Amino acid sequence: MSDDHAIDRATETFVAHRNLLFTVAYEMLGSATDAEDVLQETWLRWVEVDLEQVRDQRAYLVRITTRQALNRLRTMSRRKESYVGPWLPEPLLTAPDVAQDVELAESVSMAVMLVLETLSPTERAVFVLREVFDVGYDEIAAAVDKTPAAVRQIAHRARRHVDARRPREVVSQSQTRAALESFSRALEGGDLQGLLDVLAPEVVYMGDGGGVKHAALRPIVGADKVARLLVGGLGKSTIPITFGPTVVNGSPALVVHMDGELDGIMAARVEASRITGLYVVRNPEKLSRIESETPLALR
Repeated sequence: MSDDHAIDRATETFVAHRNLLFTVAYEMLGSATDAEDVLQETWLRWVEVDLEQVRDQRAYLVRITTRQALNRLRTMSRRKESYVGPWLPEPLLTAPDVAQDVELAESVSMAVMLVLETLSPTERAVFVLREVFDVGYDEIAAAVDKTPAAVRQIAHRARRHVDARRPREVVSQSQTRAALESFSRALEGGDLQGLLDVLAPEVVYMGDGGGVKHAALRPIVGADKVARLLVGGLGKSTIPITFGPTVVNGSPALVVHMDGELDGIMAARVEASRITGLYVVRNPEKLSRIESETPLALR
């Protein structure tokens, strides 16, 4: 087989599975930029593989991607230690079909992605591959350099950890959208009581400015504190601020514009029709995926 033909075959297979590989890398890293770098590294290794010796090309590509993402994840943990303020996942503008896939939408939601941040790199890789993509234990073991028995134990531990911290219920898209509509109306009107009505008493607000844009340097807990922070911040602004509906990470969200320019994304965790988590990303480096849809895939 000629080198050109081999590269053509490798390219065809890589492109066919690219959305899946990106989704694996993104769920492991929480960063689209780093996920793209992982895909580049995966491609460079993939074109060196003798495809005649590969029984399951999809599984082999997932294995390469997982190993590269693990390497990147360990590097990122050092970057996060010096990050200014809370670190939030990079939001993605997603297509309607992602929202329709309940399993995929939940797995990439801001709330669940934040829970994944509390796992060790290996736990996160095992959880993502097993619980989200239903990869077999033997294949995961090959990807993370563990025995299948060890992978089973890690998967059990990670699942228990995530289940204890993920939202207690999976609410419908319409419920989340309704809560955000009430929230944006109250916010635009400076309606403190309106905000208190839609925010759960134990709501947690997290803002990610990355040291570039103003944001709270630590999480703020409690409806009264969060409502007063938001109303007070808007009241001080002399620039027109608007909130529009969008779909981020498979769930309804709000896109924020200041004087017509993109300023940030507000994603929410909704339970019992009230907002229990409010995640505001203002770091400009994390807003590049808001202008065009990012395709994701489970298979």
